Amino acid sequence: MSIGNSPEDERPFEDVSEEARPSIGRALRDARVAAGMTVDDVSTATRVRIAIVQAIEADDFAPCGGDVYARGHLRTLARAVRLDPAPLLAQYDDEHGGRPAPTPAAPLFEAERIRPERRGPNWTAAMVAAIVAVVGFVGFTVVKGDSDSGAKNEVAGGPSPTTKKTASPSAGGKKPAAPKPDPTESAIAAAPQDKVTVQVSATDGRSWVAAKDHNGRLLFDGLLKQGQSKTFQDSSKINLVLGDAGAIQLYVNGKKIDDDFQPGAVERLTYTKGDPQVG
Repeated sequence: MSIGNSPEDERPFEDVSEEARPSIGRALRDARVAAGMTVDDVSTATRVRIAIVQAIEADDFAPCGGDVYARGHLRTLARAVRLDPAPLLAQYDDEHGGRPAPTPAAPLFEAERIRPERRGPNWTAAMVAAIVAVVGFVGFTVVKGDSDSGAKNEVAGGPSPTTKKTASPSAGGKKPAAPKPDPTESAIAAAPQDKVTVQVSATDGRSWVAAKDHNGRLLFDGLLKQGQSKTFQDSSKINLVLGDAGAIQLYVNGKKIDDDFQPGAVERLTYTKGDPQVG
């Protein structure tokens, strides 16, 4: 009778959950396909180059340039395809030796503290400008006083003045210029009817925005910070990709779009002329 475990008992346990778990790249690719997005769409929404997106989906993190950048790309891509980045980051740490050491906070804020000093006002130039303004005002007052006194003398010695009539349009052959409309709070209110005009405003945060015209030409590709706006115009169609649609307020052809976009949602929109219609 032998003492101890049999060879069968010494066999290692199989980690079924680890084997069943898909790779990081496979999980990102499946989530992108489920969201109906192409690699180009993800690259446009996140500003991560197409080659890096494709490499990550193939579980090749070498093009990222290091663990810090790889983790940052994973977080950005996961949010773009509506995937929770936390499990992917934990899986990456398990497979690549743990989370990297945090970067010291001091150098990050050094750039904020080092700012060029504001120069004080140039009092010499200000005094010269004030003297010139005073001399000009005095000269204008003297000339105006002489002309007013001459006009009064002429009225006292001549016939009574008559009311000046406005010349009719037919007399000179020209119609009077139409009064200019009062400026509105937004330039989108003056959008022409024969074009499509889209104003994108980051009202509740910041968001990546990409805009193309009807020919597919890229009009804008960048980050709108909170409080910033961009206006795009085309003869027939504007295509938009919003990285965080919940932070965006849209005005299309002079009308506010009240779609209930969710925070963090990636939206692909198309607008045409006339009443706002999402394509």
